[in-house]
Amino acid sequence: MHLVALNRDSSRQINDLKFKLVKAEQEVTALEQNVTRLEGHVTRYKSSAENAEKVEDELKAEKRKLQRELRTALDKIEELESSNSHLNKRLEKMKSSRGMAQTP
Repeated sequence: MHLVALNRDSSRQINDLKFKLVKAEQEVTALEQNVTRLEGHVTRYKSSAENAEKVEDELKAEKRKLQRELRTALDKIEELESSNSHLNKRLEKMKSSRGMAQTP
């Protein structure tokens, strides 16, 4: 009787341990799948970050180029305004000298 009880108890413990082993193996498999999925995320995020950095560098270069063009255009505007002012002064001088020449 005692052996039967021991045998039953041992069998129950073995079954419990087998169940725990299967459950642990399933958990390990789930964790491995989770790791694989997360590694895929990391790869995508790294690629996305690299692309974003590349775009950022391109945008910075484009900004520098546009700022140079803006400075050049502003310098040209200033030069043309100065030239226009000078020409207007000459025109006024010419008008005033004609007006003086016509008045006897």
